[in-house]
Amino acid sequence: MPRPSGFQYEQQGDQSVTITHHGRPAGTLRGGRAEKFLAEVASGDAQLVMARWTGAYKHGNERTARNHPRNRR
Repeated sequence: MPRPSGFQYEQQGDQSVTITHHGRPAGTLRGGRAEKFLAEVASGDAQLVMARWTGAYKHGNERTARNHPRNRR
């Protein structure tokens, strides 16, 4: 499975974090969720954490399903 890339985050004040993917907004976190996100980014792989928090995380089966004969067009 390819590693996620292209994510960036910007902390805006103490209360919110904006996550972007290739320059486009992917999500905004506020309050306690923003604090939890920042703690998780500091302790792990930032790209993977941002992919999970934005829902852009591939589980590995999407590629298999895409290549199935039923789904080819």
